[in-house]
Amino acid sequence: MQQKTAIVWFTNNLRIQDSKALYEACSQYSKVIGIYCFDKNLFNTSQFGFKKIEKFRTQFLIESVNNLAENLKKLNISLFTYFDHPNSKVVEFCKKYNASALFFQKEFTHEENSIIKRIEQKLSKTVTIHSYYDQFLYHPDTVNFDILHTPEVFTNFRKRIEKVVSTKPSLVIVPKETSNWINVDTQLPSLMDLGSEVFEKHQKSAFPFKGGETQASLRLQHYFFKTKKLNFYKKTRNELLGIDYSSKFSPWLANGCISAKSIYWEVKKFEQEFGSNQSTYWLIFELIWRDYFKFLSLKHQNNLFKATGIKQIEYSWNNDKKLVNDWINGETSNDFVNANMIELKKTGWMSNRGRQNVASFFAKELFLDWRIGAAYFESMLIDYDVHSNYGNWQYVAGVGNDPRDRKFNVQWQAEKYDGHGHYRRTWLQTSLF
Repeated sequence: MQQKTAIVWFTNNLRIQDSKALYEACSQYSKVIGIYCFDKNLFNTSQFGFKKIEKFRTQFLIESVNNLAENLKKLNISLFTYFDHPNSKVVEFCKKYNASALFFQKEFTHEENSIIKRIEQKLSKTVTIHSYYDQFLYHPDTVNFDILHTPEVFTNFRKRIEKVVSTKPSLVIVPKETSNWINVDTQLPSLMDLGSEVFEKHQKSAFPFKGGETQASLRLQHYFFKTKKLNFYKKTRNELLGIDYSSKFSPWLANGCISAKSIYWEVKKFEQEFGSNQSTYWLIFELIWRDYFKFLSLKHQNNLFKATGIKQIEYSWNNDKKLVNDWINGETSNDFVNANMIELKKTGWMSNRGRQNVASFFAKELFLDWRIGAAYFESMLIDYDVHSNYGNWQYVAGVGNDPRDRKFNVQWQAEKYDGHGHYRRTWLQTSLF
């Protein structure tokens, strides 16, 4: 092991277990220091007029970074946090601590990559750079096709991958020597520091949980082994109210508080102990969907964010501000859409079924530019993931990878999934107060 210092730059990999960058840094270097930057650019307004990160995402992020610091401390690793631009602060930090190496998670979308490139350009040539794909269930280097030949249809992708490609084992990190610790002279920013108002979580929220790896682990233990709700996941996943109709793993996955691989291996552990069924498979099936959007992002790059989408189809979208605001505020002609949008506005959460319906209504009924809706989701959703968000919006808007270019019959969906109107009454009545 080299007697030199390695810096681990954390981004949306806010965990210590099954963290490739952290694992490799600890394996190769005797001294490891962590840094996290609350990127100032992420708290500015986007081109469509929304803050890129609103209060719900911000609170969850603060909690996640705080928990990362606590867990790193158990490994005798210090985490320094800054509210700054990472392209300058990370370079400055490496210089301050005379780093021999910088470890981080490899990214593959434009904004993230532009930051990484600027860091690489500014870093001293004496600093070795190590980056790793660490967001996947199936690592890109292990799949049985070239990334540029990723199947455009999900079913074809799944069939090519799930029974052929193995999921790598999770990585376990052991504590370092006590002498590794450095006193941290930075403070975690508050909600107000990051430009958001202090708020209390809504009492009817379907996602009342806190951010962080510790909470992710507790949720997994609850959903799998304490309540065994995993056994019924496929039957309940389209419900709309309550905390246990679905796993709710997505916010922790999006922030990297838990890895897809870790969840996969816990499903396998559950199956060994209690048996497998359609529901245990279906949770893995959803992780494959998540991977699929990441592979499409790798393949199509910036087309993920263009109005014409990955299909390069020209539609005459409009950007009527009144229609957009009516949709945001739950004041459209459809009560099911309205209820879902009010839930999102008040909690930062919406069910998967709700997201499909409100997005389809936005693009296929109101004919609004789907990128506006995607940007609003980016701002509000606690579980915002760039690949899944923009991939799903393209899918619903007809410029993505849906081979059938379907349009949701929102009224039929409401009758099927909220036949007694309980969900709509819950949130439409809430909006009056």
